[in-house]
Amino acid sequence: MTEYAKPYPHDPIVEIAPDLFMVRGSMKMNAFVNISRNMAIVRHEGDLTLINPIRLNAKGEAELQALGTVKRLIRLGSFHGIDDQYYADIFGAEMWRQPGGEAYPSPAPTVTLTEDTELPFPDAELFLFRGLNQPEGALLINKAGGVLITCDGIQHYGDYRFVTWYARPMLARMGFPKTTIIGPFWITAMVPEGLDIQIEFNRLLEMKFDKLLAAHGSLLESGAHAAVEKALKKLAAA
Repeated sequence: MTEYAKPYPHDPIVEIAPDLFMVRGSMKMNAFVNISRNMAIVRHEGDLTLINPIRLNAKGEAELQALGTVKRLIRLGSFHGIDDQYYADIFGAEMWRQPGGEAYPSPAPTVTLTEDTELPFPDAELFLFRGLNQPEGALLINKAGGVLITCDGIQHYGDYRFVTWYARPMLARMGFPKTTIIGPFWITAMVPEGLDIQIEFNRLLEMKFDKLLAAHGSLLESGAHAAVEKALKKLAAA
């Protein structure tokens, strides 16, 4: 019998743009530290697509099913996926992701994401980083001024909610201050020697967006494009 990761504390589902929802929650990194984690939900014609999926508690699942039918999952980052098998097995959800990714090889992709993949809902654009050690992408929802959904590469911290209290003072020193950042561990793990990652981020900045929802941290409700530009300038100067 398959054992699934248990649900960890999370907030209720909230709508952040028409038919675009988010859940802010948490996960256990180790025996001592919890970190924040976010899921986006897109609703189209009664079907739900979960992006950066996280398992919800019973009340959260009831809220989710009240929104529509869980149809598919989109995995944007290779280090995520701990709850994907749960949704695939329990809800019969399709798995949309890039090939590769070593952390969670299951479930196998129902649809393999490429730059030519037609997304299953309108008003959206898929961005895939090129040349990384493992796959990562981002998704732009063209509503409410543009909502950029990322995984680990770009993160925003307005606060440290859901992070274990005694770990919070260390976050800024580890490269996670209360601002928009390029994930420092992501750079180390994902960017091979010789790749100019600025080129990839400049491609991403060709998209127009005002909000940012990363897989960790908090929602940046406005000014996200400028915030990402500022984070990239800081990275270039490092």
